[in-house]
Amino acid sequence: MQKENGDADRPADPGLFPSGEARMSSHDPGKCSVDFPVSVVLPAGGTGERTGLQTPKQFCTFLNRPLISYTIQAFERVSWIQSIVVVVAKESTELMTDIVQRFQHKRIRVVQGGSTRHRSIFNGVRALGEGGDGAPRVKPKVVIIHDAVRPFVEEDFLYKIATAAKEHGAAGAIRPLVSTVIATTAEGYLDHSLERARYRASEMPQGFTYDVICRAYERCSESDFEFGTECLHLALQYCGTNAKLIEGPPTLWKVTYKRDLAAAESIIKETLSRSACAITGGSAQAAVLADALQKTMGALDVELDVIPDMMGDNARYLLKGWNFIQVSVSRRCLSEVRATVSALEAANRALLYPVVVVWVHLNGSDGPSLGGGTATAEPAAIMDLASAAKLRNILLYGVQLHRSEPILTPVLCSCPFSRMIRYRSQHRSTLLGHSSQGCTDLDLMLLPQSQPPGPVLQGSQSPVSHPESHLPVPQSPHCSALPPWVSTLYSPA
Repeated sequence: MQKENGDADRPADPGLFPSGEARMSSHDPGKCSVDFPVSVVLPAGGTGERTGLQTPKQFCTFLNRPLISYTIQAFERVSWIQSIVVVVAKESTELMTDIVQRFQHKRIRVVQGGSTRHRSIFNGVRALGEGGDGAPRVKPKVVIIHDAVRPFVEEDFLYKIATAAKEHGAAGAIRPLVSTVIATTAEGYLDHSLERARYRASEMPQGFTYDVICRAYERCSESDFEFGTECLHLALQYCGTNAKLIEGPPTLWKVTYKRDLAAAESIIKETLSRSACAITGGSAQAAVLADALQKTMGALDVELDVIPDMMGDNARYLLKGWNFIQVSVSRRCLSEVRATVSALEAANRALLYPVVVVWVHLNGSDGPSLGGGTATAEPAAIMDLASAAKLRNILLYGVQLHRSEPILTPVLCSCPFSRMIRYRSQHRSTLLGHSSQGCTDLDLMLLPQSQPPGPVLQGSQSPVSHPESHLPVPQSPHCSALPPWVSTLYSPA
């Protein structure tokens, strides 16, 4: 089992994402490109002793995926990376292979690690120069080394590291020191302190030309293999290659302690909820509502794209979005949301993250009518669709708007309504069945247009019944300001 040597402590709070940076949901594949082969080595053989958990932190799961899968995905999104080698302890080889297969990761090779960090990285570097059967293969020009427990790395920064490594032979990420570094005496007293402004923390990723990193490991000593932790130092000491240092974003933090896992989960939920796609079905009424939603959700820091359908060029939204709002006004609205769910299933998007679909049905009639069927027949079809979608990790929610008069855009698109939609996309653990204080999801609720405000959506923990509807009302403080003519049709809970 690999030892973890000398990693500096990292704060649990990673800070906010910089504008336009490190936001998974807004990532634009292919915005950078290189004209030389680049491969990645992910050392993942650590025991994770500091987390205090029996499971090594790289295999700890949140949002139904292990941490290492998120890191792999960050590199898979980069089209110019040709291969990724994941180095794990011998006892974790089968587990890692299962993760690769289960989440359908591509361009991945699992390699057995060594007893220390440097031995594991060297095993990964050598694997890049040989095939699975030990036969020689075309070596990459640049090798990027990155920790498996640093899932928040973006293509633009990888591009900077790769191009600098090709030019200088080695390159690495740095960050300003957070705390002052001091030296102590053998007796435990202060010896001296370092001037913090002159020093930087060495971070990952780091990049090297293949020849430099391979030669450095071939020449380094047993002491380096056993106790060393800094790859840039080996390149300097044994190859005379002075690395180009590039200041990285604050998102390069490392999951070190148990609390960091919760922070990582929170960041992923937040980034997944930062964008959505509204589908209008070509309806002018739906387009008016979607355009107004675009403005109000923008005030909540949510980017909303509005498209008529997912045909032709619009099909690209299936490959980059995690939240979809289907706006329906026709009598055949159920077929529209079925088409959206089917398209998502065909794209296999929900394999990596749960996909949220919020179906907004504009009902201009005097009574609740869904898709032209009877009030008793349609709910069964709705629930069947939601239940089947949930099995594919697609979380289908619905909102019915009961308005007989023309749409009042400023009212329908109020901030509470937008917050409710964002809440659905953001709290994915709740949607997957985990408990969340103050939120009770029900299978079905229909509220007629004539219903007075009454005790609707008052934030109580327990469901209550409206005297006219005779149906339970979902209680959530997140929806407490919604008007009485907005009702949840169904949820996958």
